[in-house]
Amino acid sequence: MKFTASCAELSGLKADSLILPTGLTLNNNAKTIDQRSNNAISSVIASGEFGGKLGQVTVLNLPSLDIKRIILLGTDGLSNQRQIKKAVNAACVALKKTRVKTAMWIGGDIGDDLKAEASIVAQSINTSLYNYKKQTTDEASDFESLIFWSTKKSANHAVEASLEYGAAVGDGMNTARQLGNLPANICTPSYLAEQAVSLGNKKLKKATITTEILDRSHMQKLKMDSLLSVAEGSDEPPKLIVLNYQGAESNKKPVVLVGKAVTFDSGGISLKPGRGMDEMKYDMCGGASVLGVMNSLSQLQLPINVVGIIPATENMPNGGATKPGDVVTSMSGQTIEILNTDAEGRLILCDSLTYAAKFDPDTVIDIATLTGAVISALGKVASGVLSNDQQLADDLIECGTQSADPVWQLPLWEEYDELLKSNFADMANIGGPQAGTITAGCFLARYAQDYKWAHLDVAGTAWVSGGNKGATGRPVPLLMEYLRQKSESVSD
Repeated sequence: MKFTASCAELSGLKADSLILPTGLTLNNNAKTIDQRSNNAISSVIASGEFGGKLGQVTVLNLPSLDIKRIILLGTDGLSNQRQIKKAVNAACVALKKTRVKTAMWIGGDIGDDLKAEASIVAQSINTSLYNYKKQTTDEASDFESLIFWSTKKSANHAVEASLEYGAAVGDGMNTARQLGNLPANICTPSYLAEQAVSLGNKKLKKATITTEILDRSHMQKLKMDSLLSVAEGSDEPPKLIVLNYQGAESNKKPVVLVGKAVTFDSGGISLKPGRGMDEMKYDMCGGASVLGVMNSLSQLQLPINVVGIIPATENMPNGGATKPGDVVTSMSGQTIEILNTDAEGRLILCDSLTYAAKFDPDTVIDIATLTGAVISALGKVASGVLSNDQQLADDLIECGTQSADPVWQLPLWEEYDELLKSNFADMANIGGPQAGTITAGCFLARYAQDYKWAHLDVAGTAWVSGGNKGATGRPVPLLMEYLRQKSESVSD
């Protein structure tokens, strides 16, 4: 996809389709387009077919005119970034159905921030064009280019940069979606490692990406017995994937992203119910989001250092699988009584968080489809965030708002941490039936005491079920917005 910005004379621009965000009252730009379309827009408003309601889409086919199609997008009632993104997505769905090659977006009528609008448009166009790539041939999209038009000539350069940023974020989301959607017999820990190596082979002008893959023997030497305990029941070898993106000076401390990648989670000996178990291929979406972020970074080459750590394994039951009641020793030396083998994500993350300290990080953020409890608390709208640093939590909340990829904070109070008490080890891997997301966060917090850390529980937001079943690519937009703002502060 090619995205360009333009502030040329509106009457002279040409495209197969034109997307016009508007309410019932037409501004000067909309009036110009209305006149050019022989009053087709004002006519459809007068008829009541288009009411300007937020997210409403009406397609006007005008085969005898220069612009063959106008897509009206209702904007009345817009109040936040989530609504803007929802409206833009609705227009993108309609645009995709037209199977056009070129389109023009009339910018400046959604919200107050032209750059944010351009970014969301490019991101949404790219994600709307995603098709699950089956293991045969891929379907090529007809759509080739989009012109983002606005009256503000002074903002043209900034709009172009925003289009580039949004497109890269969209590509990163699609990377994460594709990995999440692949079946578990294809997307194994070894397959994820191969994808990471491919990223590391990219030749970049302003940055570098290097990849290191640690196998079982390496993890045994590091005494990652907690992580390895999850892999005991699987024939698939576990991998610890480490990607190092360097876009700033080597003395700049990195942001470390740790992504849970259980490529299939049967629950182990604490076996899950059979209904819906196919969706446990999505238990690697945390790791997929890290790879998605790395893909976006490789396109944008932001001036920041980022380390991605992805513990990848299956969680399966066999004769050698870890059993409820077993005690394992983590890389940190802390012992864990495993009361439930289906609480395995924290077991692979805790060793990865200990390992993260070797990079002398500025900040560590882990991303995991960790608990069903977060779905009960927040549904499918917001991801949960828990942190040992309030400023970091506030930054992530703000970045979630800006990127329309929201998070909501839950507490890490000592009363919850006490629920992890064990009579036979330093801690249990579950804290009982209450506050499951919080006690999981408290468990991880014990391994992140030496640096600023936040935990994102994306079990409710990383994929959707039902007729639209599939990975969403979240929280790539949130993470990229955080890294973008971080890179700007580092540059300053």
